[in-house]
Amino acid sequence: MIINTIATELTVKPAQVEAAVSLLDSGATVPFIARYRKEATQGLDDTQLRTLEQRLTYLRELSDRKAVIVKSIEEQGKLTGELKSLIEQAESKTTLEDLYLPYKPRRRTKGQIAIEAGLEPLADALFTNADSEPQSLAATYINTEQNVPDEKAALEGARFILMERFAEDAALLGKIRQYLHDHAFIDSTVVKGKEKEAQKYKDYFAHSEKLKNVPSHRALAMFRGRNEGVLSIQINADPQREDPQAPSHCEHIIAQHYGIMDRGRPADAFMQQVVQWTWKIKIGLHMETELFSSLREQAEEEAISVFAKNLNDLLMAAPAGAKTTMGLDPGMRTGVKIAIVDKTGKVLATNTIFPHAPQNQWDKSLRTLANLCKQYKVELISIGNGTGSRETDKLVADMLKADETVKAQKIMVSEAGASVYSASELASKELPGMDVSLRGAVSIARRLQDPLAELVKIEPKAIGVGQYQHDVSQSQLGKSLDRVIEDCVNAVGVDLNTASPALLSYVSGLNRTLAHNIVQFRDTHGAFDDRKALLKVERLGPKAFEQAAGFLRIFSGINPLDKSSVHPESYSVVDAIVAQTQVAVNDLIGNTELLKKLSPETFTSDEVGLPTVRDIISELDKPGRDPRPEFKTATFKEGVDTISDLQPGMILEGVVSNVANFGAFVDVGVHQDGLVHISALTDKFIADPREVVKAGDIVKVKVMEVDVARKRISFSMRLDDTPGAPKQARATNHAGKNAKGANAGGRPGSKPGNKPGGKPQRASQPANGAMGNAFADAFAKAKDK
Repeated sequence: MIINTIATELTVKPAQVEAAVSLLDSGATVPFIARYRKEATQGLDDTQLRTLEQRLTYLRELSDRKAVIVKSIEEQGKLTGELKSLIEQAESKTTLEDLYLPYKPRRRTKGQIAIEAGLEPLADALFTNADSEPQSLAATYINTEQNVPDEKAALEGARFILMERFAEDAALLGKIRQYLHDHAFIDSTVVKGKEKEAQKYKDYFAHSEKLKNVPSHRALAMFRGRNEGVLSIQINADPQREDPQAPSHCEHIIAQHYGIMDRGRPADAFMQQVVQWTWKIKIGLHMETELFSSLREQAEEEAISVFAKNLNDLLMAAPAGAKTTMGLDPGMRTGVKIAIVDKTGKVLATNTIFPHAPQNQWDKSLRTLANLCKQYKVELISIGNGTGSRETDKLVADMLKADETVKAQKIMVSEAGASVYSASELASKELPGMDVSLRGAVSIARRLQDPLAELVKIEPKAIGVGQYQHDVSQSQLGKSLDRVIEDCVNAVGVDLNTASPALLSYVSGLNRTLAHNIVQFRDTHGAFDDRKALLKVERLGPKAFEQAAGFLRIFSGINPLDKSSVHPESYSVVDAIVAQTQVAVNDLIGNTELLKKLSPETFTSDEVGLPTVRDIISELDKPGRDPRPEFKTATFKEGVDTISDLQPGMILEGVVSNVANFGAFVDVGVHQDGLVHISALTDKFIADPREVVKAGDIVKVKVMEVDVARKRISFSMRLDDTPGAPKQARATNHAGKNAKGANAGGRPGSKPGNKPGGKPQRASQPANGAMGNAFADAFAKAKDK
């Protein structure tokens, strides 16, 4: 059942899913299966396998829950064949819980108390026969011993019985849920008296938009405002209703579901009241809680997805390579921390200079930098982009201009998370005895050499590429980011003889303990010269070796294949190629002309299929190739050091620091990222900013608006845009096409913000209101960081 469901969802064969599930259950990782078990899964890629893995977990949890529910209802003696069939056919946890609702053990309700008082026949009579006279019928159920002293109490009990019965009807709940999903709006208003402290949520003071169209960043912003006690949010089930006292359409759905209508019969008014109370007291409140929970869950999933994609882009950023690098951690009063590392990242020297106020030792600092560069033959200078970065960048520029014998290249890098690493247990083990302040400079130097190898040492949430990362499920976020890091590390491969324990721990089949044992073995016995030597590492058995070996590289080992991604289990294939061509392995590697002439089918066997042979030949052509792009750097404009230096119309080069659903943040070197709204990324309509940019990209932007007081910058990547032009004119193309998806239902020209306490207005097209929302999101995002 589960196999077929996943196969249908992925549009693949059940046999492919079955093979993947078997491998996952045996302990194989997604990177290993994707690369080395293509024959078994018939070519499922890592994206399909990740989806399969997540759906497998969900469907197994669903299956386990079904078993628990069936057992519970069976023990109550209420399980029928029809109910069991419905439970088994439930495709979601929501549907399953709806079916279980009437049988779920809970504290005594008013409806249950009324049933115990013998009022269920009264409820049934009024429900089935509208010609019954409620008062007369209720009089026959008066029973002081059962706390039913009069007709009013009897009718009240009957009403609660029917309300609970209606509210536990899975089919009815499904109808109302679908209606609300399709038609309901979410309304947000400022809490009276909280206008001042809620200024960052100004766009949500009187905001309303269709529930199913609310993007994740706006949903999380409203939830955060509610949690801080400054916003009030509620579900509006009837956005088109003019009279707030008129019945809700959901009441009509309830009445229609049970065939209840007012024909002037004696019991019709009673049943109308049952319908009204069922909606207002039972189903309405339940649905609002459920819909908010669902909205939050979807928003969190999207926010986690955004974080994961940005983290992937950051980790897969181009490495500057194995070059002697100077790392500078800028500071004003406390000085600029210096660390020089060799090609492998080993620390050669550290220092601190004080070029800025109040010490102002500019000339001395220039001499110190130049001497260190010449002494250690520095090739790259990595400057952290924190406080004092532009001043420090100018210092380095002056040094390079004054001393032409220094041939180093300076690059500004993100220092996000460097301070977190500096104070970590890992940093104290890697750099024992070094001052915490200097460790940050080491990290800044190493992350330029190899972003992936250095950033895996830092808690991903400290890297600063998230969107409302503190508002989402931290356990789900952690799992998602761990999967991203695992995929990135294994896609690139790891140098077994230089990798840190943090990097090794993400290699397929390894964990922190095995990573530590590998480093300890390396420190004791020297560098590994053969992959097979891994089997001598404590607690690293055949299974872990099978999973990890292909992703670990030995660049100066005995066997030249150890520096490639060819798995040791397939070395025999290479031996067969050597035997047929009579060319040694060393001469075979990189011999494109010869490798192209090979027929992969010749080397297949019962153990090795065609996909694997093709991968091996491709790897022999370019062994250990790095999937990351070529290294490039951005050049910040001289004289533009702070937000005050920005002027509308300026065209600047910058680096994309973060991508959100509503646009991209760009660092142009003024200590405050600016926003390129999604409508200003390109002339064409796009649904996702990642269609145009990703974190780490170097882009050119035009300054459109600058708000120094609130530290807000608006950029456009459409360089022909005119600053000061109406936003609608600048974003017409995007907004017109995007109105359906993001903010449908708005009146042309309306704005999501209104007078505090006023009636919420419908969300407008992005051209009119999205920039304000985006700035609110940018503010919250900056707060996150």
